[in-house]
Amino acid sequence: MTKNVIFVVSEWGYWGEELIGPLEACDAAGYNITFVTPTGKKPTPLTVSMTPGYFDPPLGRSVTSDYYAQKTRELYESDRIDHPKSLADWFPQRAYPSSPTYLRDMEAYYRRLDEIVANELSGYDALVVVGGSGALVDLANNQRLHDLILGFYQLNKVIATECYGVTCLAFARDFREKRSIIWGRHVTGHPIDYDYLDGTGFEGPHAIDGSNQGFGDGFINFGPPFYPLEYILRDAVGPEGQFIGRVGHTTSVIVDYPFITSRSTASSAECGRILIEVLEKGLTRYNW
Repeated sequence: MTKNVIFVVSEWGYWGEELIGPLEACDAAGYNITFVTPTGKKPTPLTVSMTPGYFDPPLGRSVTSDYYAQKTRELYESDRIDHPKSLADWFPQRAYPSSPTYLRDMEAYYRRLDEIVANELSGYDALVVVGGSGALVDLANNQRLHDLILGFYQLNKVIATECYGVTCLAFARDFREKRSIIWGRHVTGHPIDYDYLDGTGFEGPHAIDGSNQGFGDGFINFGPPFYPLEYILRDAVGPEGQFIGRVGHTTSVIVDYPFITSRSTASSAECGRILIEVLEKGLTRYNW
């Protein structure tokens, strides 16, 4: 039976290779793909991920190859990701405690979540959360995305996250228990050694079309990332888990089923290959 995979992508700048790597692996395997963004807008790739030879300061080398630059631009210029599914339309918003109907609102909220998990998520086999700096803006603290992740976790289905998309695992937690779902797990992610000191930017939907309108006139430099992901992940896994940065190794992909975590750009193709091995061969542990 053909497998169905959800790809969640930021609307404020995804790294092209981090989408193309696992997407090509899924396409080659003949999987059905559903693209999802926070509000249903077409996602925007970071310009530097379409610029061959782009030099990454922390790594001291180019991180954008001709191949992935071309593939990223081709995907963006095609109509394949023009109409992604909207998380805001799909998942309910959790009620504020100050709501005068809080208890009834929360009952309706959990009832709808249970319906989605049982009747809709059960039809999917894997979830992929694509990285890039835009994930800091609209994915990391997105309650609806957390609920999507929790639904896959409840169903024991594969959850793959890349780069700053791994943050979503640290923050995805049952609202009543408030403990991360990666507590006690082994994960990788963007280590502080590879964080920018300057140049972290976000690109909205007007960054590429030439209109230079919208947030930051299409681009704004925030200097370093909003947070050091390594520290967040170290705290999220707790004393019985482990953050594995594999600093100095070209790639870092970790499988601690049902989680696949991928460090950053260079690991994208490996992330896709390992995703297929998890889905087709039952791989449950890798690289630890």
